[in-house]
Amino acid sequence: MSGRLFGSPMFLGFDHLEQMLERASKGAGDGYPPYNIEQIAPNGLRITLAVAGFRMDDLQITQEDNQLVIRGRQTEEAEERVYLHRGIASRQFQKAFVLAEGIEIGGAWLDNGLLHIDLFRPQPEVRVKQIEIVQGGQKRPASGGATFKARPAPRVLRPVTDVSDS
Repeated sequence: MSGRLFGSPMFLGFDHLEQMLERASKGAGDGYPPYNIEQIAPNGLRITLAVAGFRMDDLQITQEDNQLVIRGRQTEEAEERVYLHRGIASRQFQKAFVLAEGIEIGGAWLDNGLLHIDLFRPQPEVRVKQIEIVQGGQKRPASGGATFKARPAPRVLRPVTDVSDS
């Protein structure tokens, strides 16, 4: 066994899924900041991160290819504070979520120390495509830019009979 999840020859073109799974498992170790993921509609999700102490200017949300990346970096205030106890985390963070193809970001807002990000998947239209089957010697359909070496038409061998009986 090769250790690859999609190692079967029946899974064609799934290399990117394997890479996404590897990326997601690497980022799953850090629990800061805590977050929830809830389903808000049949085709909608909401990610909520607890970002107490962060202002809107301290947060950045980007979509990088198929990843939703949330970064937080608090700027130090000019006045020096003396903390007797500091229990509210104020460290910088980066949280990445791998998005499935077709997922779109609906919006984001900050409310009472919680950062909410809505995601949705538009309903795909059903596509049915009929594939034409042509006879062996006929012209083949266009291959969409791919080049294939055309097979020669099959030759038919007929037995030779001697017609001169005289």
